[in-house]
Amino acid sequence: MNAADVLRQPVFANGRYKPFSEFTLEEVRARAAELSAAGRAGPLARVAGVARAWGELGRTMAAAGVGTVGELDPDIAVELARQAWVIPRALL
Repeated sequence: MNAADVLRQPVFANGRYKPFSEFTLEEVRARAAELSAAGRAGPLARVAGVARAWGELGRTMAAAGVGTVGELDPDIAVELARQAWVIPRALL
């Protein structure tokens, strides 16, 4: 799977699927907060690492001054997509 494939990967958010590249900084931050809240305890605790990855994606976007994932360096976007489980595990 190359960077273009990763950036086109559909991700569900706000009731619909959209390409990973189109996620805005605010959407990334909201996703991180949602997963963080879900992963605090119980059976969903395993998503805590995914929440941290979405948080890292948001911090990286903010530091780079970009508005969408697609504006990031493709190599960075791919690495963070892997950590955030954007890429289906079977394709890694």
